[in-house]
Amino acid sequence: MPELSPRRRMLVLAICCMSLLIVSLDNTVLNVALPSMQQDLHAGTSGLQWTIDAYTLVLASLLMLAGSTADRIGRKRVFMAGLVVFTIGSVLCSLAPNLQALVAFRMVQAVGGSMLNPVAMSIITNTFTDPRERARAIGVWGAVVGISMAAGPLVGGLLVDSVGWRSIFWINLPVGLAALLLTLRFVPESRAPRARRPDPVGQVLVIALFGSLTYAIIEAPSTPFTSIAPLVVVALAALAGLLRYESRRAEPLIDLRFFRSAPFSGATVIAISAFAALGGFLFLSTLYLQNVRGLTALEAGLWMLPMAVPTFLCAPLSGRLVGARGPRLPLLIAGCAMTASGVLFAAFEAETSNVTLFAGYVLFGIGFGFVNAPITNTAVSGMPRAQAGVAAAVASTSRQLGQTLGVAVVGAVLASGVGSSSYRDTFVSAARPGWWILAVCGFAVLALGAVTNGQWARGTAERAAQRLESPGVRQTAGSSG
Repeated sequence: MPELSPRRRMLVLAICCMSLLIVSLDNTVLNVALPSMQQDLHAGTSGLQWTIDAYTLVLASLLMLAGSTADRIGRKRVFMAGLVVFTIGSVLCSLAPNLQALVAFRMVQAVGGSMLNPVAMSIITNTFTDPRERARAIGVWGAVVGISMAAGPLVGGLLVDSVGWRSIFWINLPVGLAALLLTLRFVPESRAPRARRPDPVGQVLVIALFGSLTYAIIEAPSTPFTSIAPLVVVALAALAGLLRYESRRAEPLIDLRFFRSAPFSGATVIAISAFAALGGFLFLSTLYLQNVRGLTALEAGLWMLPMAVPTFLCAPLSGRLVGARGPRLPLLIAGCAMTASGVLFAAFEAETSNVTLFAGYVLFGIGFGFVNAPITNTAVSGMPRAQAGVAAAVASTSRQLGQTLGVAVVGAVLASGVGSSSYRDTFVSAARPGWWILAVCGFAVLALGAVTNGQWARGTAERAAQRLESPGVRQTAGSSG
């Protein structure tokens, strides 16, 4: 990629952030619309879970493929294709006649989305080569998530109450088209110096692992164990096959050598934990505010602001802290705040009082605002720039996998507790185990943030980067078995 002027670099960052905005906005807007969809499409709890998880599951399954493909054939080309597919998928979602069609069209959206976030992050990484500039750029990137969390519930609430839930997908059209035209004009093409070969076997194993695991979790409350057991076996077999096959392949879909870096491995698990907490938090909050308190979609969106505004304000601060002092401090702040929020709901039933509900939302917003920038920065820092797309894709995959598992696990716990009763009568007691799960996720962010960002951890990152830049190492490993 040619060296760009500071003004052009900021323009590229703005274009990449537009893609993140529509992908992130889609999730937050959808959560506010869940109760309306539930009534209109006659969906149960598992149906609501699938409207979210069908999207995040396909994203998680295809992100690494999209990242490596972009490194191979061109990041701009793949990014533009993603914008086109995502926009078309949004139109289809707005026209879905039933729940099954909506889930299918959400999967089309996700195919396009898989070509956006990791590729955009790879473009940013190759545009901002100075570590401090890159950390600040990633902080801005993280702030866009805060914007989507702030604007999504309000915009979604207004649209759902005034027009209907189908209109929430219309907002992707102008942003997607504008991003497409701007990308065509201003974003330079870039690719890795040496193309990586496709890995279809690894891709099939990833899909089998994520798909069978998610299906088993979501359907567990309403399906006999004998029907779920084969899916668990498939997930375990796919995991074992993935670990064995990828470690012996010269150019794998998932380069396991990345995980020899303690900061990278820590960032991966932190991403899963943090976004599992986010997915579960939004799912529980939306159902509580509308199905238990009886609020409208707009009123529920207003109640989300105490979470969204701190996320928006803390994300750029987190980016500056990462650039100045490294990722440890932001991760410690994030872990403490998210853990405190989960405990407030789980142990003190924060949702039953306006004061504690407000405090719980603020704490979670602070925690999530601080967590995104250090995850992304740690994932791509220290890795060879030629593999920036793959490294960013692994981090993005971890986020989507975490959100998928958060909605699946917390939704399954809630469905088991509610049973055939109404949400209004049983929600608080049924949701308590889910809140404890979210508190544990927050503690995982805290603990891993402290452990995987010390001097010894940086040493493992340096050694991992050296091995990734040594072509003979992988060949030796591949031929030894």
